[in-house]
Amino acid sequence: MADDDRTGASPRPVALVAAEVAPRARQSAYPPEFARRMDGREKRALGDAFGLRNFGVNLTHLAPGACSALRHAHAVQDEFVYVLEGELDLVTDRGSTRLRAGMCAGFRAGTGDAHHLINRSAAPAVYLEVGDRLPGDSASYPDDDLVALSRDGAWVFTRKDGTPYD
Repeated sequence: MADDDRTGASPRPVALVAAEVAPRARQSAYPPEFARRMDGREKRALGDAFGLRNFGVNLTHLAPGACSALRHAHAVQDEFVYVLEGELDLVTDRGSTRLRAGMCAGFRAGTGDAHHLINRSAAPAVYLEVGDRLPGDSASYPDDDLVALSRDGAWVFTRKDGTPYD
């Protein structure tokens, strides 16, 4: 019996059109002073649409000038991105690498190699991002006064000195 059958909810789909999954209502979980930097990013939580628990998959659109996230490195979560359309600049500790449609990149947890994607082109870009959902993750942000801790499936953000954001 599927989980949805026990709760009385509608069963999860077997397949769907990714572009028809509703975009996330909340643009970003970052504190407000950082969240506005995610303008131009739209995520569709494909993994959530299927009730996936062990890893997440997002179909992400970046408008020209938009970025995927603040540059960050995870302690526990592995991440993978695959570019479907357009061009993106992958910015890591080693510099910037241009990714085009058909290219992919992976980030092993615990390496400390901070990364994010920026759309520096004049056209929208679309990519898949995949990450695991192991408990106890944290993320460091070398360019910002920010630390993230995963608690009960949600991100909690503090300054690097441990003081909370309002």
